[in-house]
Amino acid sequence: MKKKLNVGALISGGGTNLQAIIDACRRGKIDAKIVFVGSDNPDAYGIQRAGKYHIPTFIVDYRSIIRQVKENPSALPPPDDFDLQTQLQKQTLFGSDTDPQRVRDFMITRAIAEARLLEEMKPYKFDLLVLAGFMRNFSPYFIDKVNTNPELPRIMNIHPALLPSFPGVDGYGDTFRYGCKVGGCTVHFVDYGEDSGPIIGQRAFKIFPHDTIESIKERGLKLEWELYPECIQLYAEGRLKVVRKTYQMRAGKTWTRAVVEILPPG
Repeated sequence: MKKKLNVGALISGGGTNLQAIIDACRRGKIDAKIVFVGSDNPDAYGIQRAGKYHIPTFIVDYRSIIRQVKENPSALPPPDDFDLQTQLQKQTLFGSDTDPQRVRDFMITRAIAEARLLEEMKPYKFDLLVLAGFMRNFSPYFIDKVNTNPELPRIMNIHPALLPSFPGVDGYGDTFRYGCKVGGCTVHFVDYGEDSGPIIGQRAFKIFPHDTIESIKERGLKLEWELYPECIQLYAEGRLKVVRKTYQMRAGKTWTRAVVEILPPG
């Protein structure tokens, strides 16, 4: 009998994508089992969803941790294996024009919270970590602890826009306000930037003159609930591989990009 993929999930809110994944697992559409659900938000309704199916849950209250560090930096020191300079060199969340102190504060507070997150996740033997509406960017500290094989990352995210357009927290809203005639959603692996990792799958829909932000969100969510389980199943089947491709540009310049290859079945 084929071993099921052990999936961990992180959420911040209602957990509708989490519910779609749970349902797909229960119906046999994904050869997977959800082994934990964690959240940065104590009030996340998705935690209650997980409880209905007896899935283990935990909370790492990011907001409280960040507040404590700001009030008394020595009260919650960074983890022993945290090196600030290494994190600053690796991260691509912030540009060179960002206040350096803001970047340092982010890397330190996130590493402290992420160390707690890793400790909570440690008892569970998971193969894949899915972000189902987890509204926190990870630092390289966390990503490097989870991703150990460059050809097969272990952190997957879904984003409410057709990346690389409109990264960030309001993909559908940005799509609508820009006047796009097509919207969509993207599943991708997580890297050191914001919604910049290799793309696994996408779905698109038309935007009509009578549409509102609410109507395109509704349409997009329905596609998310289909797309995310499909991408997780590809992972479960061992059909995803990340490769680095180099493209020849004009004037002799080259451009290198990590790309997901979807392998044939079997």
